[in-house]
Amino acid sequence: MRTAIVTGGRSGIGAAVTDRLAADGVKVLTLDLADGADLRADVTDPDAIRQAAAEAGPVDILVNSAGIVGPNAPLWEVPLDGWEHTFAVNVRGTFNTCQAFVPGMIERGWGRIVNIASMAGKDGNPNMSPYSASKAAVIALTKSLGKELATTGVLANAIAPAVIETPMNADTGPDALAHITGLIPMRRVGQPAEVAELIAWLCSDRVTFSTGAVYDISGGRATY
Repeated sequence: MRTAIVTGGRSGIGAAVTDRLAADGVKVLTLDLADGADLRADVTDPDAIRQAAAEAGPVDILVNSAGIVGPNAPLWEVPLDGWEHTFAVNVRGTFNTCQAFVPGMIERGWGRIVNIASMAGKDGNPNMSPYSASKAAVIALTKSLGKELATTGVLANAIAPAVIETPMNADTGPDALAHITGLIPMRRVGQPAEVAELIAWLCSDRVTFSTGAVYDISGGRATY
């Protein structure tokens, strides 16, 4: 039985991924600050993540779903602490977990990493510059990591969802949410279970020749 870590696994996309991987027979450990998480840890804290890795033991699959939207404001009005906290969670959190869990995957010669980016990281959403920039960083981090791991048996890919119906997006300002939903040709938001299907595939043995890639799941919004 393979073991997966899903950060942010107690809600939204992370919770859907947890259920979907479990349905495939994967042992799933949620890493979250929320009550009920298998591993209670803050992804921004490298010491806490290293401790969580020690508690978890060998891990084959890492899904980085923990993330925040951050401030909703024009760039020139974004508070510095809001900018920095968004990057701390979305980028440093992904960096910390990869640093903690990837070496073991390399040692065992098999692993799957899926980092959750966003269409915002490609297109840039207005009044969401911290979020958009942080998700662009996740995309670039994944591309670099995929190349670094290309001969190890460990694959690292990212997904770029459009708006998904999650508690995180409930915190998005109504004007911003209406704008980005209006960009989706299907004229609806996505569901966490739809995203979980793509992630489950990327975490499986069925994927063998894709690494450092970005998979859009956007209802047709993707432009490149």
